[in-house]
Amino acid sequence: MGRKEKRWYALYTKSRAEKKVERELLAKDLHAYLPLEKKLKQWSDRKKWVKEPLIRSYIFVHVTRAELEKAYYTPGVVKVVHFEGKPAPIPDKQIKAIRDILESGETYEVTSDAFSVGENVEIKAGNLKGLQGELIKHVNRYKVLIRIDAIQQNLLININPSNISKVARQT
Repeated sequence: MGRKEKRWYALYTKSRAEKKVERELLAKDLHAYLPLEKKLKQWSDRKKWVKEPLIRSYIFVHVTRAELEKAYYTPGVVKVVHFEGKPAPIPDKQIKAIRDILESGETYEVTSDAFSVGENVEIKAGNLKGLQGELIKHVNRYKVLIRIDAIQQNLLININPSNISKVARQT
């Protein structure tokens, strides 16, 4: 990988600083992606729809290795996610999967639980057709697990078992 090739990286931020970090990164002309989900919040006197980060304390940047240092020195950024001592690039298809899940209207959950390895499956119908992941059977329901290894987070999607099929494991 060259230092000029743009890749996705995850930045770990201070608690509740994700939106501020996104604004700062954009002000530095860096391509940032903060996946947001719409949630209904309840206060004692009212309810309100708010947009919150899908994965707390993480934001993604699409930068070259040289630009990654510029991103790291952004107020609110704690660290760049590393693997074996090097910044851990995230495959484009995993960022696309997050976008597709958020836009699909399907039910999903975010978890950092460690799962045992399951069968690889592909969704064959619906808004998420073509999306691949690991199958988890839970309480008589099937869920498709998309694992984002670099930040040790998982996205679980409720899906009808008739809409998935087995695929060969990629090595």
